[in-house]
Amino acid sequence: MKKKLVVLTGAGISAESGIKTFRDADGLWEGHNVMDVATPEGWNRNPELVLDFYNQRRQQLHDVQPNLGHQILAELERDFEVQIITQNVDNLHEKSGSSNVLHLHGELLKVRSSKNSNYILEWKDDLNFGDVDDKGNQLRPHIVWFGEEVPALEKAVTIVENADILIIIGTSLQVYPAASLMNFAKPTIPVFYIDPKPAEIYSLPNDIKVIATTGSKGMEIVRKQLEKLQ
Repeated sequence: MKKKLVVLTGAGISAESGIKTFRDADGLWEGHNVMDVATPEGWNRNPELVLDFYNQRRQQLHDVQPNLGHQILAELERDFEVQIITQNVDNLHEKSGSSNVLHLHGELLKVRSSKNSNYILEWKDDLNFGDVDDKGNQLRPHIVWFGEEVPALEKAVTIVENADILIIIGTSLQVYPAASLMNFAKPTIPVFYIDPKPAEIYSLPNDIKVIATTGSKGMEIVRKQLEKLQ
């Protein structure tokens, strides 16, 4: 039976593919204050701005490709039961061939009703003001904004609780509740943490192997170590 390999990924793994993060840019995301484009208040204040912002992010996905870090994670499915839990809203894990991806913060290639969170549609093109659901309610990006609940959190907790191996890639471990997920891992399993600027971790009893480098280089290192854990 294959061991359960759970991977928590953040913006750092996609940064190598050219998708910008905002964690090191004074709260700016592609030149916008995140409070204007990633909060319910920003949406209520200026929905056209928010729609335009995510339309640009959605179009960007047509021009970016998975990097080596994404590819190695997909290849590991040959030897492990891999479950990826990502904070990212891009589709690079899926593009690389990963088959089990849980998006904590939503997906750029989906939209939902602004009044019914269960009304979700696949959406590859621009979303415009006036695009509505079957009851005439404006559609919005299928993104979990700051201040909103994370519907997939409970499922993510269960996945981490059942992990045999945990890998954390490209996250500052500052965004909650996602950053708290690692605390649900069994205290005896191996944990690998890959990030060029790794946060200090105090709360996990596990033997954490910190690898201070990019997701691609880190996964090359971890893949060799995983050969001993199969």
